[in-house]
Amino acid sequence: MIFIKFSPIIVMVTALLLGIDVKVAASYATIYGIIIAMLVEKRNFKDVTKVVYDGAGSVMEVYFILMFSYAMAEVFMATGVGASIIRISLQLGLSSKTVALVGFLVTCVLSVATGTSWGTFAACAPIFLWANHIVGGSVALTLASIVGGSCFGDNIGLISDTTIVSSGIQEVGIVDRIRHQGIWSILCLILAAILIYVTAIGMRLPDNTISAAEAINQIPEEAWLTLEAERPSAVALLNQVKDGVPLYMAIPLVIVLVAAFKGLPTIVCLLIGMIGAFILGSVAKTIDFRTLSDLLYIGFSDAGNNSISMMLWAVGFGAVMGMMNAFEPLSRFIMKILRSVKQLMFYNGILCIFGNAALADEMAQIVTIGPILKGMTDENVEASEEDMYKLRLRNATLSDAMGVYSAQFVPWHCYVVYFLSIASSIYPLHTFTFGDIIKYNYMSIIAVVSILLLTLTGADKFIPLFGTPREPQVKLKGKKNITVSE
Repeated sequence: MIFIKFSPIIVMVTALLLGIDVKVAASYATIYGIIIAMLVEKRNFKDVTKVVYDGAGSVMEVYFILMFSYAMAEVFMATGVGASIIRISLQLGLSSKTVALVGFLVTCVLSVATGTSWGTFAACAPIFLWANHIVGGSVALTLASIVGGSCFGDNIGLISDTTIVSSGIQEVGIVDRIRHQGIWSILCLILAAILIYVTAIGMRLPDNTISAAEAINQIPEEAWLTLEAERPSAVALLNQVKDGVPLYMAIPLVIVLVAAFKGLPTIVCLLIGMIGAFILGSVAKTIDFRTLSDLLYIGFSDAGNNSISMMLWAVGFGAVMGMMNAFEPLSRFIMKILRSVKQLMFYNGILCIFGNAALADEMAQIVTIGPILKGMTDENVEASEEDMYKLRLRNATLSDAMGVYSAQFVPWHCYVVYFLSIASSIYPLHTFTFGDIIKYNYMSIIAVVSILLLTLTGADKFIPLFGTPREPQVKLKGKKNITVSE
């Protein structure tokens, strides 16, 4: 019976390993799970599907957030918000000692603005790899830095699909989630930036400099053709950087970030960003009302075709598994080796890493492992609703952070394959390997190691807003008398 209840997970994983898209894999697993639930719970089809529909309806807000986030990403790219960020960052020029650092900082900010690590990398890799070539910098350091920076916004961006989906599965607010991990993420960024610069200084690189325009002019025609085929939006952004956009176009991103950290609802933050970009873009003549309407259509359509359809199946799958208490055996096994809630959260992070390595896709890991994390925490922890919400925030952060950052530790992961493919195509002068991705990828290394250690040791309480509740404020069920030292 235990195996039968858990078998929908096996169906999901098998489909993903066969290369089936996560949306379709989730649909297979959900439909199969409905059949199993009818058999083991002795419920009719109407009763079981009502659980699925109720689960999907419980996160209705997330669907609207996904639509507006995709739309805002389109508006930001088209109006020149992304290009202005790059231009501001490159005002002082690049040298062999700063090209990796500037590339890291630019990709961090741009990934937050666009919500996509792949799009950010495709747009920035040509600039910084060729700039690095001209000034005589370290290819490995520059590549690893822009890879790590590109993933920064995937983990904390208001419009990142991984941020939205991981938060939706754990049933936490996206703005709450960003506030929870914001200071930790910025500290990781600062430490990574310091290490990148110190590493560059230690390499004793030559003192050559170059401007952004020179770097873009050096990109060969073959690289432009590759980008046009792989990421057309990256070509448009590079042309905006080359031709020039007003620097004030970066203001909408600043407004959105301030609104998010002020705690305004996610939908409000997104609307403010789009309205701001439209007003300033109209002044800069980069957009008009007709173009805005077309961009909204593209964003809404892409959200429906990708993240929303996947989210519907993912939430439905979680609802069916919850109805059968399918994760109870796994919970009992893990509970045997745990002594505290912080250990539970630590093992949740480890489970995400293994799931990410097995599935080789960060979204597949979030969709598959996310419901398991939520189920184990909800079923095994005694806490107030407020404290339980904080634990769900940590689960959402772990699910997303391990999906995005630990991906770069896995040679066969889709992230690594994509980054190496784009880098090799736009900069054929170097033979890129997995070692180039991870050797100097300080952002990913710091993020993964620090969140696990901070969670396990309880030291996260020293980071504002990032701490999770501890014993005896929260406790594992059935282990009330165990005293855990902090």
